[in-house]
Amino acid sequence: MSLILSSYFRKLKRHNTKFYLIITDNLSFTLTQLQKDLEEVKVLLEKATRKRVRDALIAEKSKIETEVKNKMQQKSPRKAEPDSEKPAAVVAPITTGYTVKISNYGWDQSDKFVKIYITLTGVQQVPTENVQVHFTERSFDLLVKNLNGKNYSMIVNNLLKPISVEGSSKKVKTDTVIILCRKKAENTRWDYLTQVEKECKEKEKPSYDTETDPSEGLMNVLKKIYEDGDDDMKRTINKAWVQSREKQAKGETEF
Repeated sequence: MSLILSSYFRKLKRHNTKFYLIITDNLSFTLTQLQKDLEEVKVLLEKATRKRVRDALIAEKSKIETEVKNKMQQKSPRKAEPDSEKPAAVVAPITTGYTVKISNYGWDQSDKFVKIYITLTGVQQVPTENVQVHFTERSFDLLVKNLNGKNYSMIVNNLLKPISVEGSSKKVKTDTVIILCRKKAENTRWDYLTQVEKECKEKEKPSYDTETDPSEGLMNVLKKIYEDGDDDMKRTINKAWVQSREKQAKGETEF
């Protein structure tokens, strides 16, 4: 009887070993595929410039990273510890579904850097790896993960001038993240942070040239008022124009 039981348990042990190997192989294959997916998403993220596309890729990247972490924990399960030993640390949940877009910030510059200041209460308390910044020559995006149960994202495209990707960095201070964009051309002044901001400001400037003849400048102003005005304004300008032309024809120019 003992020989029969011994043979049975040996077979059972071999069977369980094979079963464990099958599970391990499947986990290894899945983990490999997830890591390949993660690398491909990172490559696409480096090439993407559209805000909506980058947001989608950032969310997908965070999702895959969570899956990789879970699979690695399944592949290498921790041994049970006696009650007398130190309890396992509680892993904070990773927030992936709720992202707040950062729109308020300040910036200044030195001879070498353009500095962007973002206020986030308690940001100094999150792990260093939870504050990520990706730079390209004309853009940067900031992602702060799991701060008070939320993610915070800021993407700035079309910087006014090129920056050095290698020379750019971030600093985390009390309640503040500082983005340091290293100017590619040092000792140059940035009047605006982005090209879009520059174009918007230039559109607001008067279209006439103050160095030209004053009467020509006045005509340009009247032309702009006419083009931007409503029907009543256009009729008023037309009437004044006709009266002015009639007086000029009679030699009654007004001063």
